[in-house]
Amino acid sequence: MAFNVIKPGILALVQDLGRHGYQHLGVTTGGPMDELAFRWANALLDNNENAAQIEITFGMLTLEAQAATSIALTGADLGATLNGCTIYPWQTYAVKKGDVLSFKQANYGLRAYLAVKGGLQVAPVLGSCATVLREKLGGVRGNGEKLQLGDIIPYQATHTHRSRSVPRLAIPDYTSLDIPLVMGYQSNYFSGLDRANFFGSEFKITPQSDRMGYRLNGRPILSNQQGIVSEGIAYGAVQIPNDGQPIVLLRDRQTIGGYPKMGCVTGFGGGLLAQKKPGDSLRFQSVSIDQAEQKRHLDLARIAQWR
Repeated sequence: MAFNVIKPGILALVQDLGRHGYQHLGVTTGGPMDELAFRWANALLDNNENAAQIEITFGMLTLEAQAATSIALTGADLGATLNGCTIYPWQTYAVKKGDVLSFKQANYGLRAYLAVKGGLQVAPVLGSCATVLREKLGGVRGNGEKLQLGDIIPYQATHTHRSRSVPRLAIPDYTSLDIPLVMGYQSNYFSGLDRANFFGSEFKITPQSDRMGYRLNGRPILSNQQGIVSEGIAYGAVQIPNDGQPIVLLRDRQTIGGYPKMGCVTGFGGGLLAQKKPGDSLRFQSVSIDQAEQKRHLDLARIAQWR
Protein backbone atom coordinates (compact mmCIF):
# COMPACT_ATOMS: atom_id res chain seq x y z
CA MET A 1 0.00 0.00 0.00
CA ALA A 2 2.34 2.66 -1.29
CA PHE A 3 3.52 4.75 -4.18
CA ASN A 4 6.52 3.31 -5.98
CA VAL A 5 8.81 6.00 -7.41
CA ILE A 6 9.41 5.15 -11.09
CA LYS A 7 11.05 8.49 -11.95
CA PRO A 8 12.10 10.79 -9.08
CA GLY A 9 11.79 14.05 -11.01
CA ILE A 10 13.90 17.15 -10.50
CA LEU A 11 12.89 17.89 -6.90
CA ALA A 12 10.08 16.03 -5.14
CA LEU A 13 9.93 16.31 -1.35
CA VAL A 14 7.71 14.94 1.41
CA GLN A 15 6.30 17.91 3.36
CA ASP A 16 3.90 18.63 6.18
CA LEU A 17 3.26 22.04 7.79
CA GLY A 18 6.77 22.14 9.21
CA ARG A 19 9.04 21.49 12.17
CA HIS A 20 8.22 24.00 14.89
CA GLY A 21 9.80 24.72 18.26
CA TYR A 22 13.44 24.14 17.34
CA GLN A 23 14.62 27.42 15.83
CA HIS A 24 16.47 28.27 19.05
CA LEU A 25 18.65 25.25 18.23
CA GLY A 26 19.26 26.47 14.67
CA VAL A 27 16.74 24.05 13.12
CA THR A 28 14.53 25.72 10.53
CA THR A 29 10.83 24.99 10.04
CA GLY A 30 10.71 23.62 6.50
CA GLY A 31 7.20 22.93 5.25
CA PRO A 32 5.31 23.68 2.04
CA MET A 33 6.48 26.59 -0.06
CA ASP A 34 2.86 27.26 -1.08
CA GLU A 35 0.96 26.72 2.18
CA LEU A 36 -2.45 27.62 0.76
CA ALA A 37 -2.17 24.99 -1.99
CA PHE A 38 -0.99 22.44 0.60
CA ARG A 39 -3.94 23.16 2.89
CA TRP A 40 -6.45 22.90 0.05
CA ALA A 41 -5.04 19.53 -1.03
CA ASN A 42 -5.67 18.07 2.43
CA ALA A 43 -9.08 19.73 2.65
CA LEU A 44 -10.18 18.16 -0.65
CA LEU A 45 -9.67 14.73 0.94
CA ASP A 46 -10.93 15.61 4.46
CA ASN A 47 -7.42 14.90 5.75
CA ASN A 48 -5.89 16.33 8.89
CA GLU A 49 -4.49 19.73 7.94
CA ASN A 50 -0.95 18.50 8.73
CA ALA A 51 -1.16 15.25 6.73
CA ALA A 52 2.04 14.65 4.75
CA GLN A 53 2.08 15.27 1.00
CA ILE A 54 4.56 15.40 -1.87
CA GLU A 55 5.71 18.84 -3.05
CA ILE A 56 6.72 18.52 -6.71
CA THR A 57 8.98 21.23 -8.12
CA PHE A 58 9.42 21.55 -11.93
CA GLY A 59 7.83 18.11 -12.54
CA MET A 60 9.23 15.00 -14.27
CA LEU A 61 8.00 12.72 -11.45
CA THR A 62 6.36 9.32 -12.12
CA LEU A 63 4.67 7.20 -9.44
CA GLU A 64 2.93 3.83 -9.56
CA ALA A 65 0.11 3.17 -7.08
CA GLN A 66 0.34 -0.16 -5.24
CA ALA A 67 -3.21 0.11 -3.84
CA ALA A 68 -6.47 1.95 -4.46
CA THR A 69 -6.84 5.42 -2.96
CA SER A 70 -8.02 8.96 -3.64
CA ILE A 71 -5.58 11.75 -4.49
CA ALA A 72 -5.82 15.52 -4.68
CA LEU A 73 -3.71 17.84 -6.81
CA THR A 74 -3.28 21.55 -6.12
CA GLY A 75 -0.82 24.29 -6.96
CA ALA A 76 0.94 24.48 -10.31
CA ASP A 77 -0.19 22.71 -13.46
CA LEU A 78 2.78 20.43 -14.16
CA GLY A 79 1.14 18.57 -17.03
CA ALA A 80 -0.02 15.69 -14.84
CA THR A 81 -1.45 12.52 -16.35
CA LEU A 82 -3.11 9.46 -14.86
CA ASN A 83 -2.51 6.39 -17.06
CA GLY A 84 -1.70 8.80 -19.88
CA CYS A 85 -4.88 10.88 -19.53
CA THR A 86 -4.52 14.55 -18.60
CA ILE A 87 -5.62 15.54 -15.11
CA TYR A 88 -5.78 19.04 -13.65
CA PRO A 89 -4.93 20.66 -10.32
CA TRP A 90 -7.38 21.80 -7.66
CA GLN A 91 -9.47 18.61 -7.70
CA THR A 92 -9.56 14.96 -6.61
CA TYR A 93 -9.14 11.72 -8.54
CA ALA A 94 -9.67 8.01 -7.83
CA VAL A 95 -6.58 5.85 -8.19
CA LYS A 96 -6.52 2.05 -8.58
CA LYS A 97 -3.76 -0.47 -7.97
CA GLY A 98 -1.29 -0.34 -10.86
CA ASP A 99 -2.25 3.18 -11.98
CA VAL A 100 0.62 5.40 -13.11
CA LEU A 101 0.69 9.08 -12.17
CA SER A 102 3.15 11.25 -14.11
CA PHE A 103 4.15 14.91 -14.11
CA LYS A 104 5.79 16.61 -17.09
CA GLN A 105 6.78 20.28 -17.18
CA ALA A 106 5.00 23.37 -15.92
CA ASN A 107 2.12 24.83 -17.91
CA TYR A 108 1.83 27.47 -15.20
CA GLY A 109 3.33 27.83 -11.75
CA LEU A 110 6.31 25.89 -10.40
CA ARG A 111 5.21 23.67 -7.48
CA ALA A 112 2.39 21.15 -7.34
CA TYR A 113 1.06 19.34 -4.26
CA LEU A 114 0.00 15.70 -4.28
CA ALA A 115 -2.07 14.56 -1.31
CA VAL A 116 -3.42 11.06 -0.69
CA LYS A 117 -6.43 10.08 1.41
CA GLY A 118 -5.28 9.79 5.03
CA GLY A 119 -1.87 11.30 4.29
CA LEU A 120 1.46 9.68 3.48
CA GLN A 121 2.60 7.36 6.26
CA VAL A 122 6.09 8.73 6.88
CA ALA A 123 7.82 8.67 10.27
CA PRO A 124 8.42 12.14 11.80
CA VAL A 125 11.80 13.51 12.87
CA LEU A 126 11.62 16.14 15.64
CA GLY A 127 7.84 16.06 15.33
CA SER A 128 7.65 16.55 11.57
CA CYS A 129 8.33 14.68 8.32
CA ALA A 130 9.06 17.97 6.45
CA THR A 131 12.11 17.48 4.23
CA VAL A 132 14.97 19.96 4.64
CA LEU A 133 17.89 18.94 2.44
CA ARG A 134 20.40 21.32 4.03
CA GLU A 135 19.74 20.00 7.54
CA LYS A 136 19.35 16.34 6.46
CA LEU A 137 16.01 16.04 8.25
CA GLY A 138 12.66 14.54 7.22
CA GLY A 139 11.50 12.73 4.13
CA VAL A 140 10.92 9.04 3.43
CA ARG A 141 14.06 7.87 5.28
CA GLY A 142 14.26 10.75 7.76
CA ASN A 143 17.64 11.91 6.40
CA GLY A 144 16.44 14.90 4.38
CA GLU A 145 16.83 13.36 0.91
CA LYS A 146 14.56 14.18 -1.99
CA LEU A 147 12.60 11.30 -3.52
CA GLN A 148 14.83 8.72 -5.19
CA LEU A 149 14.26 6.07 -7.84
CA GLY A 150 12.72 3.01 -6.19
CA ASP A 151 11.50 4.78 -3.06
CA ILE A 152 8.37 3.33 -1.49
CA ILE A 153 6.02 5.93 0.04
CA PRO A 154 3.36 4.22 2.20
CA TYR A 155 -0.28 5.24 2.49
CA GLN A 156 -3.52 3.66 3.72
CA ALA A 157 -5.58 2.03 0.97
CA THR A 158 -9.17 3.18 0.50
CA HIS A 159 -11.84 2.21 -2.03
CA THR A 160 -14.16 5.17 -1.39
CA HIS A 161 -13.86 8.33 -3.45
CA ARG A 162 -15.51 11.76 -3.49
CA SER A 163 -15.11 13.84 -6.62
CA ARG A 164 -14.42 17.38 -5.40
CA SER A 165 -12.81 20.58 -6.65
CA VAL A 166 -11.73 23.87 -5.12
CA PRO A 167 -14.09 26.81 -5.77
CA ARG A 168 -12.74 28.94 -8.59
CA LEU A 169 -12.72 32.12 -6.48
CA ALA A 170 -10.47 30.43 -3.93
CA ILE A 171 -7.77 29.50 -6.47
CA PRO A 172 -4.86 32.01 -6.38
CA ASP A 173 -3.72 33.83 -9.48
CA TYR A 174 -0.14 32.67 -9.98
CA THR A 175 0.36 35.14 -12.83
CA SER A 176 0.07 38.14 -10.50
CA LEU A 177 3.22 40.25 -10.23
CA ASP A 178 2.24 41.73 -6.86
CA ILE A 179 3.73 40.15 -3.73
CA PRO A 180 2.18 41.61 -0.54
CA LEU A 181 4.67 42.72 2.11
CA VAL A 182 4.30 44.11 5.64
CA MET A 183 6.95 46.74 6.35
CA GLY A 184 9.10 46.23 9.45
CA TYR A 185 10.81 48.54 11.88
CA GLN A 186 14.10 48.30 9.96
CA SER A 187 12.47 49.97 6.95
CA ASN A 188 13.66 53.18 8.64
CA TYR A 189 17.19 52.12 7.75
CA PHE A 190 16.32 53.00 4.13
CA SER A 191 15.79 56.49 2.74
CA GLY A 192 12.39 57.59 1.45
CA LEU A 193 13.77 57.38 -2.08
CA ASP A 194 15.01 53.81 -1.63
CA ARG A 195 11.69 52.75 -0.09
CA ALA A 196 9.92 54.30 -3.09
CA ASN A 197 12.28 52.49 -5.47
CA PHE A 198 11.69 49.20 -3.62
CA PHE A 199 7.93 49.39 -4.08
CA GLY A 200 8.01 51.11 -7.46
CA SER A 201 10.41 48.76 -9.25
CA GLU A 202 10.12 45.30 -10.76
CA PHE A 203 12.63 42.64 -9.74
CA LYS A 204 13.59 39.46 -11.55
CA ILE A 205 14.09 36.13 -9.79
CA THR A 206 17.65 34.87 -10.27
CA PRO A 207 18.74 31.25 -10.82
CA GLN A 208 20.34 31.39 -7.34
CA SER A 209 16.91 30.88 -5.76
CA ASP A 210 15.72 27.86 -3.81
CA ARG A 211 13.61 26.79 -0.83
CA MET A 212 15.95 28.68 1.49
CA GLY A 213 15.43 32.02 -0.23
CA TYR A 214 14.66 33.81 -3.48
CA ARG A 215 17.43 36.11 -4.69
CA LEU A 216 16.22 39.04 -6.77
CA ASN A 217 17.85 41.36 -9.27
CA GLY A 218 16.77 44.91 -10.03
CA ARG A 219 17.42 48.51 -9.10
CA PRO A 220 19.75 48.41 -6.05
CA ILE A 221 18.13 49.33 -2.73
CA LEU A 222 20.70 50.91 -0.44
CA SER A 223 20.61 51.05 3.34
CA ASN A 224 22.24 53.56 5.66
CA GLN A 225 23.28 50.57 7.80
CA GLN A 226 26.09 48.31 6.59
CA GLY A 227 24.93 45.54 8.88
CA ILE A 228 23.06 44.82 12.08
CA VAL A 229 23.52 42.58 15.08
CA SER A 230 22.42 39.08 14.09
CA GLU A 231 18.83 38.35 15.04
CA GLY A 232 16.13 35.75 14.49
CA ILE A 233 14.78 35.51 10.95
CA ALA A 234 11.03 35.42 10.39
CA TYR A 235 9.44 33.62 7.45
CA GLY A 236 9.25 35.95 4.45
CA ALA A 237 11.86 38.41 5.71
CA VAL A 238 13.22 40.56 2.85
CA GLN A 239 16.80 41.33 3.71
CA ILE A 240 18.93 43.77 1.75
CA PRO A 241 22.64 42.86 1.63
CA ASN A 242 25.37 45.33 0.75
CA ASP A 243 24.90 44.91 -3.01
CA GLY A 244 21.33 46.25 -2.68
CA GLN A 245 19.68 43.17 -4.26
CA PRO A 246 16.84 41.82 -2.06
CA ILE A 247 16.72 38.25 -0.76
CA VAL A 248 13.33 36.85 0.35
CA LEU A 249 13.90 34.21 3.03
CA LEU A 250 11.47 31.30 2.85
CA ARG A 251 10.76 27.88 4.40
CA ASP A 252 14.30 26.50 4.62
CA ARG A 253 15.86 29.82 5.68
CA GLN A 254 18.66 30.14 8.21
CA THR A 255 17.44 30.96 11.71
CA ILE A 256 19.56 34.11 12.29
CA GLY A 257 20.91 36.86 10.05
CA GLY A 258 22.57 40.25 10.08
CA TYR A 259 21.31 42.30 7.12
CA PRO A 260 18.74 45.12 7.33
CA LYS A 261 15.23 44.06 6.33
CA MET A 262 12.55 46.05 4.54
CA GLY A 263 9.83 43.85 6.04
CA CYS A 264 8.23 40.43 5.50
CA VAL A 265 6.15 39.06 2.65
CA THR A 266 2.88 37.61 3.92
CA GLY A 267 2.13 33.89 4.04
CA PHE A 268 -0.09 34.27 0.98
CA GLY A 269 2.58 36.37 -0.76
CA GLY A 270 5.22 33.74 -0.05
CA GLY A 271 3.00 31.15 -1.73
CA LEU A 272 2.64 33.31 -4.84
CA LEU A 273 6.38 33.89 -4.89
CA ALA A 274 7.09 30.14 -4.56
CA GLN A 275 5.15 29.55 -7.81
CA LYS A 276 7.49 31.81 -9.79
CA LYS A 277 10.51 30.57 -11.72
CA PRO A 278 13.96 32.09 -12.32
CA GLY A 279 13.56 34.88 -14.85
CA ASP A 280 10.01 35.75 -13.74
CA SER A 281 9.28 39.29 -12.55
CA LEU A 282 7.60 40.57 -9.42
CA ARG A 283 6.93 43.75 -7.54
CA PHE A 284 6.26 44.30 -3.85
CA GLN A 285 2.94 45.67 -2.64
CA SER A 286 2.83 47.29 0.79
CA VAL A 287 0.01 46.01 3.03
CA SER A 288 -0.77 46.55 6.70
CA ILE A 289 -0.65 43.84 9.34
CA ASP A 290 -4.44 44.06 9.55
CA GLN A 291 -4.80 43.51 5.80
CA ALA A 292 -2.42 40.53 5.92
CA GLU A 293 -4.29 38.97 8.86
CA GLN A 294 -7.67 39.53 7.22
CA LYS A 295 -6.45 37.78 4.06
CA ARG A 296 -5.14 34.81 6.03
CA HIS A 297 -8.34 34.52 8.11
CA LEU A 298 -10.41 34.66 4.92
CA ASP A 299 -8.38 31.89 3.27
CA LEU A 300 -8.54 29.65 6.35
CA ALA A 301 -12.26 30.34 6.82
CA ARG A 302 -12.97 29.35 3.20
CA ILE A 303 -11.21 26.05 3.75
CA ALA A 304 -12.92 25.41 7.09
CA GLN A 305 -16.41 26.22 5.73
CA TRP A 306 -15.86 24.08 2.67
CA ARG A 307 -14.77 20.92 4.55
